[in-house]
Amino acid sequence: MSNSDSEVLIIGAGLAGMSLALRLAESGRSVTLIAKGSLTESSSAWAQGGIAAAIGPADTIHSHMQDTLEAGVGLCNRATVEYVVERGPECIDWLIKHGVAFTRAEQAAGGNLHLTREGGHSERRVVHAADATGNAIMTALHEQLCNHPNVDILTNKIVIDLITTGKIDPSAKNRCIGAYALDRDTNDVVTLSADIVVVATGGASKVYLYTSNMDTATGDGIAMAWRAGCRVANLEFVQFHPTCLYHPHAKSVLISEAVRGEGGMLLLPNGDRFMPRHDSRAELAPRDIVARAIDYEMKRGGFDSVFLDISHKPAAETLHLFPNIARNCREFGVDITTDPIPVVPAAHYTCGGIVTDLTASTDVPGLYAIGECTSTGLHGANRLASNSLLECAVFAASAHDRILTELREERFDRLRIPDWDESRVTDPDEQIVVSHNWHELRRFMWDYVGIVRTNKRLQRARHRVELLQGEIAEYYGNFKVTNDLIELRNLALVAELTIHSALMRHESRGLHFNLDYPDTMDVSTDTELSPGFIAGTVPAVN
Repeated sequence: MSNSDSEVLIIGAGLAGMSLALRLAESGRSVTLIAKGSLTESSSAWAQGGIAAAIGPADTIHSHMQDTLEAGVGLCNRATVEYVVERGPECIDWLIKHGVAFTRAEQAAGGNLHLTREGGHSERRVVHAADATGNAIMTALHEQLCNHPNVDILTNKIVIDLITTGKIDPSAKNRCIGAYALDRDTNDVVTLSADIVVVATGGASKVYLYTSNMDTATGDGIAMAWRAGCRVANLEFVQFHPTCLYHPHAKSVLISEAVRGEGGMLLLPNGDRFMPRHDSRAELAPRDIVARAIDYEMKRGGFDSVFLDISHKPAAETLHLFPNIARNCREFGVDITTDPIPVVPAAHYTCGGIVTDLTASTDVPGLYAIGECTSTGLHGANRLASNSLLECAVFAASAHDRILTELREERFDRLRIPDWDESRVTDPDEQIVVSHNWHELRRFMWDYVGIVRTNKRLQRARHRVELLQGEIAEYYGNFKVTNDLIELRNLALVAELTIHSALMRHESRGLHFNLDYPDTMDVSTDTELSPGFIAGTVPAVN
């Protein structure tokens, strides 16, 4: 089965992928949008807080820039920060024009947008739709995409690998020309070809045992781009969201940063407030500081969780601002208007990823990358709250402009893509091996490469992941691919790259805290890895 009719293949259907698809379709280009699950399953759809943009009367572009640079702890690319922040207001306008119903300060439809404040921001600048901003955005875009004649939507398909001309004909000029994907309904491998390929697959937080992310956040795009020849950078900077609901039956229930922005306080089990002891900004400190503070207090006191309390605020106001959080907590017996919420940190956002420029171009011609899977220079060593959806929207617009130019100026001679070859593999004999490897990987990443690290822990993790890589490579080379095997292969590679990045950084900075290097160096650089760096341990490409 193949699809070779589209000019642009977009892998991933979050805000980055969907907004780019809609922009290209409205510009008259044919687009194939491939989603790993349904079109409504993405980290973007789960985003609660909102989109940061300097549109308030007292706010400025400069202030938003400074907050972003400060949160990034010296590793942001200033030119990228300026580029993104300046384009924030126009991206908000684009979303409003495309039907996104953001919360307004006044009831009238034409009233000013309500702006909330989150950790690390010096002003109220977070545009939101109650506490379900991502869902509001994705619902609006979903309807328009499904009805657009220029968009072909493929759901429930996981991409196995990118296809480059260099893999087909080593003498040809290298370029990305498509991808192989597994149809999760039929277990058939689909061949997709296009003039331009865009990776918009999100992050890799599922590499950790505890995460706020969906099960689909398995680092697929980062791993595929690396295998295709792209550089990656700064993967050691994994943002742990400080406040996820702690309950034995709760899975990935995030308690938005905006709860703290609206006055929520973090408490120990005895009711003592502890954040002022860790940072002068208290609960409004950047996420890395808050997450480390909670981790420290939990370990010091032997607590299973700490508590986030907003019960001192008027109940009607709390329920108006956080209706979905209130409903989710109520399902687990917590009334946020009267009870403190038990919370723990969980892996939340991948700040590093595929290296791109301001046009979203990667090292491989014909291949673009946008969203959480990238390292654009915006986030540095720590992402400022609500800059993630902003980055998705801005780089979707940037990629749109560059792709239109490339489609106008380039002539594409498509090579015949060979069919996926399963002639030398058999059905998997023991699927339980994949399941065991999956759990082992996520457990040792949590234990050894978590919020606080040491050299010994990182070296143990490196040894464990190298052993796993050997087993996965053997399994991948001898058996038919399955969804779990594809995800495990990608997660193991991203884990290995993360460990190598962490070992290269001989300091503590932002989200990377190493007890053996507790100080921050005066001058620091990105931990950039090229595909040949650990080529000997990377599984062979089919």
